Amino acid sequence: MSSTEIPIHEGNPAAAAAPVADKKKEKKEKPAKQPKEKKPQQPKQQKPSVATKQADAKEIGITALKETNFSEWYTEVVTKCELVEYYTEISGFYILRPASMFVWNTIRDWFSERTRSLGVQETQFPMFLSSASFEKEKAHVEGFAPELAWVTRAGDKKLEQPVAVRPTSEAVMYPYYAKWIKSHRDLPLKLQQWCSVVRWEAKQCTPFLRSREFNWQEGHTAHLTEQQAEKEVLQILDFYAGVFNELLAVPVVKGKKTENEKFAGGYWTSTCEGYIPGTGRGIQGATSHALGQNFSNMFNIVVEDPAKKGEHIKVWQNSWGLSTRVIGVMVMIHSDNKGLVFPPRVAPTQVVVIPVGLTAKTTPEARESLLKAVEDLVATLKDANIRVSVDDRDGYTPGFKFAEHEMKGVPIRLEMGPKDQANKVASYSRRDTGEKGTIPLDEIATQVPALLEQIQKDMYTKAEKEFAEHRLVLTEWDKVVPALNSKNLVIIPFCEDPKCEDEIKDNTKSEGEQRELGPDGKPLPSMGMKSLCIPFDQPEGLVQGETKCLNPNCGRDAKAWVMFGRSY
Repeated sequence: MSSTEIPIHEGNPAAAAAPVADKKKEKKEKPAKQPKEKKPQQPKQQKPSVATKQADAKEIGITALKETNFSEWYTEVVTKCELVEYYTEISGFYILRPASMFVWNTIRDWFSERTRSLGVQETQFPMFLSSASFEKEKAHVEGFAPELAWVTRAGDKKLEQPVAVRPTSEAVMYPYYAKWIKSHRDLPLKLQQWCSVVRWEAKQCTPFLRSREFNWQEGHTAHLTEQQAEKEVLQILDFYAGVFNELLAVPVVKGKKTENEKFAGGYWTSTCEGYIPGTGRGIQGATSHALGQNFSNMFNIVVEDPAKKGEHIKVWQNSWGLSTRVIGVMVMIHSDNKGLVFPPRVAPTQVVVIPVGLTAKTTPEARESLLKAVEDLVATLKDANIRVSVDDRDGYTPGFKFAEHEMKGVPIRLEMGPKDQANKVASYSRRDTGEKGTIPLDEIATQVPALLEQIQKDMYTKAEKEFAEHRLVLTEWDKVVPALNSKNLVIIPFCEDPKCEDEIKDNTKSEGEQRELGPDGKPLPSMGMKSLCIPFDQPEGLVQGETKCLNPNCGRDAKAWVMFGRSY
C-alpha cells in the first residue's frame, strides 16, 4: 500500500472515518467513503415443505397398493401410466392412449400374419344392425338384448326402423355370406375385421375389462365340412394362446367351455383362460367358436353337396374373437406398486437412455463429448432394431427420470455418465427385477437384444409358476371354498350338467372370500365360482363310470375334470 492510501474498513463505518496513525497526521487525508446504501432485501423464496413434496409425488406416482386395494391400484396404473383416459362425457367409455394402441397394433400385426397363412382376408362391415336382422337372429342376439344401444332418431326425425349398434357381427355379416356363397367352389370363405363394438353394460365398468365400447378382432368363416371347420377352430385357438404366451408373457389354459358358458347360438366353444394372482380370479382371454350349422340354417347359407349330386347342405361356420381386454390382463399380471411392467415384445419403448453426472461444474467440452457418446449409443440400438428413446430433458433430476420411466414400464434403462464413458460401458437396470449391471459399449448391439429376450422369458416363467401353484386339483368338496378364499382356481370332477353348475355357483359364495373394494371403498358382493373351461390337458385319476361329480348334492358320474373359479 502506498503512503497516500488509507485502508477502508468495510462493514464498519466508524472505523473508516477514524484518523490514521500519528505519524501520518501531517499528510492530507482523503475524505472517508460513505457506506453504501443497502438495498431492501427481497423475501427469501421458501423451499417446498416435506408435505408438499409428498403431495406432489402422490399426484404423479402410484399410491394404492396392489396387495390391499387392487381395484384402485389398477385404475391408477392404467391412467397415470397413460394407457387410458376416462371419457367423462359418457360413463363407461375410455380413450385408448398411444401406448395402448401400440400394444393392440402389435397384436394385430402378429395375429394377422398368421391368419393370412390360413387364407383369411380382412373386411369391414357396417356398424349397425337392423331391427329386422335382430328379429331374424333373435335366439342368438337375445343374450345381448339388454346391452343393445339403439339409434332411434336422425337429426330431428324419428327413424322408421330403429337400428342397433352391433354388439357382435353375425347378424350383420351372414345375410351377405348367403348372397356370396352359391356353390361349394366358393368355400371356404374366411373373413375377419378389426373394429369396435358396443355393449351397453349395466354393471360397473373397468378399463379394458368391461366397457361399453371396446376394440376387438372378429373372424367369421364358412366351410364345406364339420372336420374342416373344427380344424380351423383349434388353429385359431393356438394363435390366441400365442398372443398371450409369446407377446404378453401371460400363461393360459386352453380348453372347451361347458354348455352354460359356451357362445350363445354356438355348437361348442374353445377358450384361453388366464389367472389374475392379485385377486385369485380367472379371466377369459379369447374364444374360438364352432357354430356348427346353426347360423347357416338361420340365414339359409346353402350349397350343393359335391358328393351327392342334386342334394344340398348347409355350410359349417366358425367365429372367433379377441379384444383389448388382453391389455388389461397383461397389466394386472405383470405390473407392480411402481407402475407398469411391459413385456419387451409389446413395449412401445424397449430401452430408455438417460445421460447422468452432468453438473454445473461440467465443462462444455465434457458435456458435448458425453452427449455425443449417448447419441452414438442410441444409433447403435436403433440399428439393432431396438425401440429406444433418450431422456435428456433439462430441469429434471436423474432420480425423477428413473422413477417416471419405471412407472411407464420401460423394460431396460441405460445410463451413461462420465465414468461410464471413460470405462466404455453403459450401466443398465431391468424394470422387471431391478437387477443392475454394465454392458461394454462394443457389445451393446448384441447384449441388449439378448437381455430383452431374457426379460420376456423370465416374465412368462414367473407368471406361469404363479398360475401353476394356484391351479389346484381337488377331490374333496370341503376343500373347495377354502381354496377359492386363498386365491386359487380349482380343477374338479364334474358331470357337466347346467343345473348342477348353477348349484355349485350358489354354494361357493363365502364371507371368507378376499373381496375387492368397490368405488365406494366397500367390499364387493361375494362371488360363487363358475366353470372356466374343460382343459384339453386333463389330469389323471378320473375313471369314467366310477368317479362322481364333486358336488355333494349331485351324485352323477363325472364326465371330465373341469376348471372352476371366481372370475371376471
